[in-house]
Amino acid sequence: MEIFSDQAASNKKLYQLGFTFAVITIIYNIIEGLVSMWFGYSDESLALFGFGIDSIVEVISGIGIAHMIIRIRHHQEAQRDRFEKVALKITGISFFVLTAGLTISALYNIITRHRPETTLWGIIISAISIITMVLLIAGKTKVGKKLDSDAILADAECTRVCVYMSLILLISSGIYELTGFIYIDSIGTLGLAYFSFNEGRECFERIKNKTENTFAQG
Repeated sequence: MEIFSDQAASNKKLYQLGFTFAVITIIYNIIEGLVSMWFGYSDESLALFGFGIDSIVEVISGIGIAHMIIRIRHHQEAQRDRFEKVALKITGISFFVLTAGLTISALYNIITRHRPETTLWGIIISAISIITMVLLIAGKTKVGKKLDSDAILADAECTRVCVYMSLILLISSGIYELTGFIYIDSIGTLGLAYFSFNEGRECFERIKNKTENTFAQG
């Protein structure tokens, strides 16, 4: 009996840790999103501005994940409730709208040969994002494996997408600062649009799978 009690206490702490990671992700994405949009607008860097909007969309997903962890903690076998499904729909639609906006804006910038004033802040913000997200992935993966939770492990994998998007921003921003290649900011933006579309599609795929306790995040 004591063994089961110790296991329950350990699981409770692990779920609390998983919830803490979700809250950190939400807070970080809010800050990252606002800062990225500010500097993206100021420096006329579409890739950085789009990266910021993506971070804000991720906040909606993050709230759904935090809610999901609380639900699973109390009801292991429970399916998604209405709140999570609505959050998934809003997130998915937002990603599709973002994809369209980024694609149209990138193509317009290519046609008009628009160039950012600087992409230095894109380098700084993306580097910080990569470090932060890698640490979160490690923490979420560790908790997910200990709890044998597919939901938390899927959350960690989705966070990995955020690393890929940060890498795109870092590479495109770095190339522009080094070479001044006029189209690289728009090319980086199209790369962000690609991942944004995939995240939106994944949201709706997860809605269809009513029995799977996973939630999309980037």
